[in-house]
Amino acid sequence: MASLTAASRLVVKIGSALLVDKETGAFRGDWLRSIAEDIAQIRARGTDVILVSSGSIALGRGILGLPRSALPLEQSQAAASVGQIRLAREWEEALAPHGVVTGQVLVTLEDSADRRRYLNQRATMETLLGFGVVPIVNENDTVATDEIRYGDNDRLAAQVAVTVGADQLILLSDVDGFYSANPQQDPAAFRFEQIDEITPEIEAMAGDAGSGLSKGGMKTKLMAAKTATAAGCAMAITEGSVLHPLQALEDGANATWFTSRLDPHAARKGWIAAMKPCGAVIIDAGAAQALGQGRSLLPVGVTGAEGSFGRGDPVAIRDQRGATLGQGLTRYTAEEARRIVGLHSWETEAALGYPGRAVLIHRDDMAL
Repeated sequence: MASLTAASRLVVKIGSALLVDKETGAFRGDWLRSIAEDIAQIRARGTDVILVSSGSIALGRGILGLPRSALPLEQSQAAASVGQIRLAREWEEALAPHGVVTGQVLVTLEDSADRRRYLNQRATMETLLGFGVVPIVNENDTVATDEIRYGDNDRLAAQVAVTVGADQLILLSDVDGFYSANPQQDPAAFRFEQIDEITPEIEAMAGDAGSGLSKGGMKTKLMAAKTATAAGCAMAITEGSVLHPLQALEDGANATWFTSRLDPHAARKGWIAAMKPCGAVIIDAGAAQALGQGRSLLPVGVTGAEGSFGRGDPVAIRDQRGATLGQGLTRYTAEEARRIVGLHSWETEAALGYPGRAVLIHRDDMAL
């Protein structure tokens, strides 16, 4: 059975119904402060934590005095705009007493579908985590429409887990796990402790959303589990409404764990290696040696670029004899790469006319 204490990088998804009382619309400040304590304790043992937090529309509709029924798109976006400020402030004030700095990251589905924007998002998240910040991620409901949105934060949380290479994802829900049927309707329904493979039979057991505030049901949670486990990330569904829900999970609270046989880093490397390269970069002997030591590829070690590729595209990495050493996702276009060949990182701005990334291919975006 997986254990929360084993996580080195953890993503926690928090639904609207946990932050906002669905009967009164009141913000659950005591609950937020309790999970903030849990997060501080988890970070104290060296675990990176990323939060995927719903709640902006639910908070905004209360502030604006909007009805609890379905809102027109424009009103929903307005509620998100007002509520997002309140949501960010609540998280900041809850975590600050524990010495935890927070950062806000708003995304849309396009940020994952477009490889360039995906890499920019990944680079930003990695930098935030490097500074010890807890990113608070939410869908950018202020601008998102049905055509460009995830639609629920279960899917978003799974994509975030894949993006940052997390090894565990926790979905805090209004149920304490995945059941064979709806336990409120079927007294014979049982909870799965662990699911090692999502079979068609498992999928057939999933129901629809049961909360007026949440958009995701068990179907979306299974979709999230598929995404996460395919990338080497274990996922748990557990009851989130109790105080200190993460501590409760550590102490053995009911949950369903979806396991993965893969390592998240190995899964990502395999994904990159399977791509068809759009071009190639040629590197010198010093760069080849640096890559072998696990370093990123810098412009100074590049001697040439072949083909036509854009930022985020897969490119082959070759030595000067023509041997392919591996491939990676480039942070520069082919034209940009040719302009900064052999330059130190501090020289690239003058050559490009604008600031660029410090590396041409980051080691996390490379499969040798």
